[in-house]
Amino acid sequence: MIFDRFHLRQCFNVKTANAMKWLRSMAAIALLATFPLLAYGSEPTSECDPSPTLKACTDGFERLPENAAATLKNCQQAAEQGDAWAQTILGSIYLQGQGAAEDVTEAAKWFRKAAEQGRADAQFILGQMYDLEWNKGGRSIGLDAAEAAKWYRKAADQGSAEAQYALGGLYAQGRGVPQDDAEAVKWGRKSAEQGFAKAQSALGMMYEKGRGVAQDATEAAKWYRKAAEQGFAETQNKRGEGQGVVQDDAEAVRWLRTAAEREQAKAQFSLGRMYLLGQGVTKDEVEAAKWFKKSAELGDAWAQAWLGLMYKEARGVAHDDAEAVKWLRKAAEQGNATAQYALGWMYFYGRGVAQDKTEAKKWFEKAAAQGNKDAIDALKEDSR
Repeated sequence: MIFDRFHLRQCFNVKTANAMKWLRSMAAIALLATFPLLAYGSEPTSECDPSPTLKACTDGFERLPENAAATLKNCQQAAEQGDAWAQTILGSIYLQGQGAAEDVTEAAKWFRKAAEQGRADAQFILGQMYDLEWNKGGRSIGLDAAEAAKWYRKAADQGSAEAQYALGGLYAQGRGVPQDDAEAVKWGRKSAEQGFAKAQSALGMMYEKGRGVAQDATEAAKWYRKAAEQGFAETQNKRGEGQGVVQDDAEAVRWLRTAAEREQAKAQFSLGRMYLLGQGVTKDEVEAAKWFKKSAELGDAWAQAWLGLMYKEARGVAHDDAEAVKWLRKAAEQGNATAQYALGWMYFYGRGVAQDKTEAKKWFEKAAAQGNKDAIDALKEDSR
């Protein structure tokens, strides 16, 4: 959940560290899980002094789950008196289910009240609740992309980088608004220029693909770099794979390693491949197998296929046909043609599994259907 510094000035400061712990736990909202947390508000000013009830609400919110009943009572009272900040906090309490029973409908009610008073944070959250599929405790707010776009736009117009990015995404996909790449770029750029990494990466992609703007590899590289330098792992992987930019292998390895260490499966596979081929690093099959395994365990089909072949051929790992079959099967079941052919080969020769030429033919046919030449040749040989 994001409480955004762009909006109504608050009369007190909520301790950031504990607030971040609270708000990060809202990661059930998938998109929000990637967003940076912003400051709650400003210090007290002579122009604004919180009521005792509102202060008790915010102090209690900071300390939840301690004194949950009293916090709920104070926040409810302040919210019912029309305080938009208290309404936003109360929505958060119901959404998270700490301090009160989890209740998405009640959460949406209070976020809407705050949103209608102009709080951009509440507007953005409400947009998310319409944009993402919610079904907490058997209840759902329901999906409504047009309603999501309406609330995103209200927050975006107030300068919320997160809402600008989300609204741009709706235009790119044509959900709730007419599909319009130029409009997607417009809102994405507003967000990216505020430093929002996910928007910077998306804007780089728009330049790379020429969607809504003239195709421009240099501009794509600029925005990818900005996102990658903030630690955005998906873009670090793009940089490592050279998307949008010509670069040397050593730079590719640097970006791939950064993304791989952030548990990006594709980057882990690509880094393993660099070690296997000796591109940008000293060739090291043990290191290659290590990164293939990390990626394979996260479900990357190509990593599973290559790891299976490493076990089959004793490259970087001890020879183990049973382990080879295990990883080849995982990749083959995901539709990887290379793994399907290799698994068929293992069945044909009885390596790591009981010999079964019928099963071998099944996997050869699956690979051949995808154009795998080795599998096509194997079927031709078998038919002679």
